[in-house]
Amino acid sequence: MTQSNAAATALQQATKTIPIIVAAMGDPVESGFVASLARPGRNITGFSNQAEEFAGKWVELLRDTVLKISRVAILAVSQTTSHRTYWTEIQATAQALKMTPQRQDIAGPDEIEDAFVRLIKGRPQGVIVLPHAITIERRMQIAHLAAKNRLPAIYPFGLFVEAGGLMSYGTNLADLHRRAAIYVDKILKGANPAELPVEQPTKFELLINLKTAKQIGLTIPPNVLARADKVIQ
Repeated sequence: MTQSNAAATALQQATKTIPIIVAAMGDPVESGFVASLARPGRNITGFSNQAEEFAGKWVELLRDTVLKISRVAILAVSQTTSHRTYWTEIQATAQALKMTPQRQDIAGPDEIEDAFVRLIKGRPQGVIVLPHAITIERRMQIAHLAAKNRLPAIYPFGLFVEAGGLMSYGTNLADLHRRAAIYVDKILKGANPAELPVEQPTKFELLINLKTAKQIGLTIPPNVLARADKVIQ
């Protein structure tokens, strides 16, 4: 059992027979993990984090939070299949809202500092951080750099906000892991992962960190604050 596309890819390369359960994977079909959501057809199954469908929402939430925002930077990881999907959705939503998305790619964690240097040169008024094992692992560093540069940033999961990020909207990862445990039980009792459908998330959450908002000099509009499922004071 694991989480993230990066880990799933490594395990996929290691074995074609041992059952693999992924608690949160992005774009499972496009990423080549399963043949279809209903019938995975291979040794991999689990749960989609459905983050691709949130990409446009991240743009909208930044627009609602940061008044008169026109430029938004996107921190992505190069050669990540699901990030192509996010980027397409972000571009479409940004165009509709008359915003300009500016993508910055990193290939590894050592490039995060330099990516922010390049990112700042585009004078963005907000940042969207895409989900990946690298961005999750370095969430404290990314949140610190965003705050240091007084950049409102939105993240895909609540653990970024708990690490000091401004706000997040996405799947409740704890719920996906609890549900993944049920799949572990089924497979240990003989179920075939090829026949266990990839399930969608059912719990979503908006988290806001008011401490970070104060640090960067941002007042969260009341209509955004009222929608939050959790507020860190």
